[in-house]
Amino acid sequence: MKMTLKSRLMRGLAVTVPGLVLAGALSGCATPPPKTDKADYQAYKQLNDPLEPTNRVFFKVNNVLDTYVMKPVAEGYVHVTTQGIRNHVGDFTSNIGEPARMLNFMASGDPTDAGTSLVRFLLNSTIGIGGIFDPAAALGYPKIDTDFGLTLASWGVPAGPYLYLPVFGPSGARDVWNLPVEWVATPMAAAPASTSLTDFGYAETGIDLINTRAEYLQPIDQINATALDPYATFRSLYRQSRASQLQQIKQRDKKTWPDWYHHPAQ
Repeated sequence: MKMTLKSRLMRGLAVTVPGLVLAGALSGCATPPPKTDKADYQAYKQLNDPLEPTNRVFFKVNNVLDTYVMKPVAEGYVHVTTQGIRNHVGDFTSNIGEPARMLNFMASGDPTDAGTSLVRFLLNSTIGIGGIFDPAAALGYPKIDTDFGLTLASWGVPAGPYLYLPVFGPSGARDVWNLPVEWVATPMAAAPASTSLTDFGYAETGIDLINTRAEYLQPIDQINATALDPYATFRSLYRQSRASQLQQIKQRDKKTWPDWYHHPAQ
């Protein structure tokens, strides 16, 4: 039986992602300072980056790929498009991810945000012509970000050690599971397999990567030019961003748990 894009991607991620974590754990761990050196040991624990040697190797690999492939393509893309076009592309690719956000909000007990995601998907997929436009935001339903890593966080799963994955970039032992789970929740995964759907999947993934890279051309250039240690800077920014996303979700929506679920008092 011919393997579809969905099954190839899912099988590849299911094997590759845990494999990368295990390979890093076995091949390149940072040596912790002795516990008697309290200051250094506390700093090591706070960084929570025991795979730093391996992470830095992947960081360098990604920099090479970015320098010679992604950045030039993104610069060319910016040269031949306008900001308005790039905004519409971002709206379109974001709309494809709206069902996944809705399911994650439902799983984490955030009913209001789940409802917002559902309304956004219905409005933008119809009135917004497949998500090219964002009428939902104008009607009072702004985009709200979440993912499976944040859902796991709401269940009390700790962030775990920092990971820097080849191609995918910054992540963590908890957030790494976004990759296979988010794909399962896309509309393409639920649709019957076909050649046209396969081609669409490749095209959508490619344009999303290019459009996202174009959005961060200046910030990334600035960090690479000014930071004493770009790897550490990106690590810090990633963690700050994830903490901010989780805090915003906690502040915005009221949890609703089923009667049979004995959750901790909040």
